Amino acid sequence: MNFTAKELINYFKQVVEVMENEKNYLCELDRKLGDGDHGVTMSIGWQAVNKKLTNELENETDCGKISSEVGMTFLNAVGSSVGPLYATGLIKGAKVVKGKSVLNDSDLAEFWIAFANGIKERGKAEVGDKTIVDTLAPAAKTLEENFAESGDFLSAFNEAVKSGEEGMKSTTDLISRLGRSSRLGERSKGAQDPGATSAYMMLSTFLTVVKMRSE
Repeated sequence: MNFTAKELINYFKQVVEVMENEKNYLCELDRKLGDGDHGVTMSIGWQAVNKKLTNELENETDCGKISSEVGMTFLNAVGSSVGPLYATGLIKGAKVVKGKSVLNDSDLAEFWIAFANGIKERGKAEVGDKTIVDTLAPAAKTLEENFAESGDFLSAFNEAVKSGEEGMKSTTDLISRLGRSSRLGERSKGAQDPGATSAYMMLSTFLTVVKMRSE
């Protein structure tokens, strides 16, 4: 698979659309655990990214620059803890694809593994803490293992997204150990983590994009 810089820009624009459409749902999830503003936060961050993509990055051909600029734009627009997490993930991914205008299967696998690992390192969270990592860590592990075996990004990423979805759903039965929601203790059980949910949306949107282009 060859995935161009233009397609990467279009992917990020798809994320903008998804986050806007799911804003109320993400806020609804967050009301059970926190301030109820996760959807608004994601909307603000991705709308800022949309402006950056449209006004400054429309013709950019360096995939690394696109990813790092998206990360920094999101960080500058968002004041909450999710800003540094996504910025770190996107900048770590950017280093993998720096200077490349077309990404092959290996580049794409390395990008998403670096993205997930960057967020995990920055957040200092583990699977089971009821965070974004419950989606991203299983997805990255599955992607790494499946890609090493098959060398085919699409099939490996498809399995990775399934693992991410399972991880996201598992947060419903977890007690929150980090962040503001950790104050709820046992009361945090029964609600799906909004950060894990928006992370899953990023992964599933990319899967949709690569599936559509491979048809």
